[in-house]
Amino acid sequence: MAYLYGLLIVALLSLAIHYFTELDKKEKLAIATGLLLAILGAIAYNKYQDAQREKMLEVIVKYKQGKTIHCNGREVNASTYSLSIGTYTFIGKKNTPHYAEMIDAYQCQ
Repeated sequence: MAYLYGLLIVALLSLAIHYFTELDKKEKLAIATGLLLAILGAIAYNKYQDAQREKMLEVIVKYKQGKTIHCNGREVNASTYSLSIGTYTFIGKKNTPHYAEMIDAYQCQ
């Protein structure tokens, strides 16, 4: 759906440039191409961020189910780490070898 909105915006801006400016054909084409690339880049970036967020949320679900997660060569589970929901960070619990260690949930698998 976002693709359609992006293409619609580019089309409307291209029409506005075509009818309301005195630019030549090459300049109008360059502006429309630049706008299209910018919008498609933003859409691609959003899709990448959504995929990263989904991956991280799967890690959180595994942690909450009591499973062991691997983060940068470390094993993270509920007995040694607690989860900070606000930042999605695993924090080492007191009286464990990992006390006060902080691991970002985005780094985990």
